[in-house]
Amino acid sequence: MIARILATAANEFHIARRNRWVLIAVLLMVVFSLVLSAAGSAPTGALGADRLSVVVASLTSLSVYLVPLVALLMSFDAVAGEVERGTLPLLLTYPVARWEVLAGKLVAHTAILIVAILAGYGAAAVVTIVADPTATSGLVALWRLTWTSALLGATFLGIGYALSSLARRVSGAAGLAIGLWLGLVVLYDLGLLAAVVADDGGAFTTRVFPLALLANPADAFRLFNLTASQATAVAAGVGGAANAIPQWQSLLSVAIWPLISLVLAALAFRKVEP
Repeated sequence: MIARILATAANEFHIARRNRWVLIAVLLMVVFSLVLSAAGSAPTGALGADRLSVVVASLTSLSVYLVPLVALLMSFDAVAGEVERGTLPLLLTYPVARWEVLAGKLVAHTAILIVAILAGYGAAAVVTIVADPTATSGLVALWRLTWTSALLGATFLGIGYALSSLARRVSGAAGLAIGLWLGLVVLYDLGLLAAVVADDGGAFTTRVFPLALLANPADAFRLFNLTASQATAVAAGVGGAANAIPQWQSLLSVAIWPLISLVLAALAFRKVEP
């Protein structure tokens, strides 16, 4: 079983490398991380937090948008592409279970994401610590952001596999992936904020709003990292609710969502005809 999963993962990694996904993901994370580390280190004196912790808060906002996008772009054609190229029937003739195929793809794509995350966050940390050696106290927050970013990426990889299985065409899967990214990462928070303003401190704000945040993997990721960070003062919008939700609840959501997305992907893949 392990050998079959690793063989599938190695093949997927070679495909991603050939399609320049490894290079693209690393460059995106490094460039944006360096830009945010330069911009996010300015207000440290006013916040009373070390410079790296403030940079981590800025990187959290970056990760909410960029990590899910990169994950969906890598995974939207994982099944639909195999169907269109006619390679799925050949793949399924091998003595390998469907869930092992998905597991192999997940291992490869997660490895690429982790490489990109380590490169981006590592570059930001090096620049920040060189500028301020006392910023090493923020390394714990940076490590927390790193492994939660990997979990967030795994969540959206699973979602991407599910969409790819449901669409069965690359063009349809791409449209669904972009639409879901816009819905969960961009429009979801705007809708919640509009509802909170309209509710004016009513039942929605006190009861439904916290649950709605935890139900979104991107918001749960942001809430957990902002709650655990020393620099929550830089949070704005929905992120300002970090102190109102217990940290264990957001952590539970971050940990459970990858499993949920992978189960959904496996169920959707089972219905794909070779």
